[in-house]
Amino acid sequence: MKPGTQVPALDLPLTIGARYDLSKQDPETFTLVVMYRGKHCPVCKGQLTELGSKLDEFTKRGINVVAASMDSEERAMVVDQEWETGDVPLAYDMSDETAREWGLYISEKREGSEEPDKFSEPGMFLVRPDGTLYFASIQNAPFTRPPLDDLLEGIDYITKNDYPTRGTLT
Repeated sequence: MKPGTQVPALDLPLTIGARYDLSKQDPETFTLVVMYRGKHCPVCKGQLTELGSKLDEFTKRGINVVAASMDSEERAMVVDQEWETGDVPLAYDMSDETAREWGLYISEKREGSEEPDKFSEPGMFLVRPDGTLYFASIQNAPFTRPPLDDLLEGIDYITKNDYPTRGTLT
């Protein structure tokens, strides 16, 4: 995905029995899409727990938030019930094709692990209200996620200074 261009569709079931459709979001500033590896990932658990604790900080900045994975409904419901994610909407059943459209890396299960057969590696995206990509962080391993406090500070700078989308010449 190239910054400043339309992001792919994202229409997935939520653990609360509803659906999440990115095209129907109407945020004041951005939608934050956090793609996580799944129930098997302790780094994801930490990231989503932190996200849940900072959800109000994002919301008061006019940002809608969603976390999505390739997990099955069964695995996603464990995340919903056992992880302390607060009110972060948890979407699941993302297809391999959708993950690839978003530019995510795909990994296979390590033998003897609790990983699903296939899952996406993490990504974080800020999407403008018009559906264009403002920011992307895509990783091929679970480590070193963008710090949420840094992201919040960056969002404050962006909105205060009308900072443009960068990397559009890619």
